[in-house]
Amino acid sequence: MTVEELAARFAEILEQITIKIRSLTVDRVAKGIRVTGLGILAASLGLSALLFLFLAIFGALEIPLTTAGAFAVVGLVFVGAGTYLWLKRT
Repeated sequence: MTVEELAARFAEILEQITIKIRSLTVDRVAKGIRVTGLGILAASLGLSALLFLFLAIFGALEIPLTTAGAFAVVGLVFVGAGTYLWLKRT
């Protein structure tokens, strides 16, 4: 083997080691960061959708029942859900 062949082989070995280390560290962290960011985005959009749905239902109830009636219906739903969960806890 000549010196040039040894240098080329040494460079290939270093490159393989670098690729292996990068695949074990940086690539995994990058994937985790991407998944976390997308999860936060999905949770934000989902919570916004639930809020707008609640406001739309409240507005639809407010038209025939007035504001006080809409609050009464929403309160009744929350009290009913709380009672159901309280009874189901055992």
